[in-house]
Amino acid sequence: MKKIIITLLVVFMATFTISEIGAQDYKAGIGLRAGTYTGLTFKYFTKPLMALEFIVATRYKAVGFTVLVEGHTHLLPRLNFLYGAGGHSYFWGENNLDNSPFGRSPVVGIDGIVGLDYAWTGIPISMSIDWKPTINLGVSDGIWTDEAAFSIRYTF
Repeated sequence: MKKIIITLLVVFMATFTISEIGAQDYKAGIGLRAGTYTGLTFKYFTKPLMALEFIVATRYKAVGFTVLVEGHTHLLPRLNFLYGAGGHSYFWGENNLDNSPFGRSPVVGIDGIVGLDYAWTGIPISMSIDWKPTINLGVSDGIWTDEAAFSIRYTF
């Protein structure tokens, strides 16, 4: 009986320690994203190491909406490596179709993302830097590999 109690105690402590080490330092954050295209970002953690990120931004005088599912891997205290995938849609207004690289509207596609995410100690701010390659579906030459950005978020 003594061995069972000690084993259960060790398993409980290991589980608690692992979940605390891997946990992100905030539940949600909203802020600005600046890079190849600029806009707003909202990140929400559904699990300690899994987040949804929503981006509304402009590029080529279009409005784009992106949804990403991101995994996070703990590197250092408050610093995580992020990776994931999702999708996007861009819309050009009738007056901006000449700015569309594809000459039409809308365009949908698949996104990947890799980067680093850091949450500050003592202030409700997180920062991330990432690279988000994109494949636009149904168009020729629709691969955008230049989508890198810096984001700063107010966290809560």
